[in-house]
Amino acid sequence: MNQATLFYIHDPMCSWCWGFNKTWQTLRQQLEADNIAITYVMGGLAPDSDQPMPADMQKMLQNTWARIEKTIPGTQFNYDFWSKCQPRRSTYPACRAVIAAKQINIEYEAPMILEIQKAYYLHAQNPSNNDTLTACAQNLGLDPDEFSELLGSTLVQQTLEQNIGIYHQLARATGVSGFPSLVISNGETLQGVGLDYLNANTMYEQIREFLA
Repeated sequence: MNQATLFYIHDPMCSWCWGFNKTWQTLRQQLEADNIAITYVMGGLAPDSDQPMPADMQKMLQNTWARIEKTIPGTQFNYDFWSKCQPRRSTYPACRAVIAAKQINIEYEAPMILEIQKAYYLHAQNPSNNDTLTACAQNLGLDPDEFSELLGSTLVQQTLEQNIGIYHQLARATGVSGFPSLVISNGETLQGVGLDYLNANTMYEQIREFLA
């Protein structure tokens, strides 16, 4: 029997992914208990940029944060980010940081995602900056020099490009779009999973029905 796999398409700096986090953790535990493999796919929200984020985009994102807080009770954002940091529309560094942590040890992949999210959304730190990402790695007990070397490596950049390619393949095959997205595979066919930001069981039942 082919291994069932759930693809979780995301970006560490996607605010809706942060809102989805608690429900995702519940769903992940349900899937792991059923021996359903989980593959994280880094979708790559925004390419590298040194340009300051335009004021209208900053306002749009702040409004998005406020909408998420209303839509998903318990989700918190630290709006000090917008005054303490120089925002850039650049999420690829954070994506590479997750890949670098995974290269060191796959056990660090999910914790690194959460560490970046906490730095950004709770502690008003900028994950577009490599020093913030290195501090996140250190918080997890990773060697900063090893991590920094990987973060800037060709291998990690190529892996990010492969992840983005996989996202586009899954999107074409299933019609999913944006972050987060879920795609379930039974080893032969693929199907998008409708998201429920408030109830993991809604998605779990879709997955079990597909695999039945």
